[in-house]
Amino acid sequence: MAELLFQVLGEVLVEVGLQSLVAPFRRQPNVWLAVLGHALLGALLGALSLWAWPHHLMRDGWPRLLNLVVTPVIAGLVMALLGRWRARRGDAVLRIDRFAYGYLFALSMAVVRFNFAS
Repeated sequence: MAELLFQVLGEVLVEVGLQSLVAPFRRQPNVWLAVLGHALLGALLGALSLWAWPHHLMRDGWPRLLNLVVTPVIAGLVMALLGRWRARRGDAVLRIDRFAYGYLFALSMAVVRFNFAS
């Protein structure tokens, strides 16, 4: 019985995870799945970046912590500006072109790098 419960729970978690990865690309996704998808994609990119750059790009101490706090805010602002630029041109504006989604994506990536880079 425990094995069945474990497998069903595992499949449900994988299904929710896959749906959250697809949600940011849908026209009208569930907001919470889109949030989860952006966080997962940011963490995935952070993990992939460790393969290419396994070491921290900042020195130890406060510069690394400052990078963790400030960089996602700047990235979110840049994505919001990009979204405004796209809207003025009449191009499609993606969810990541909004501050909150850009910030979340960058924060997820930064947290993974902060914790796992050597």
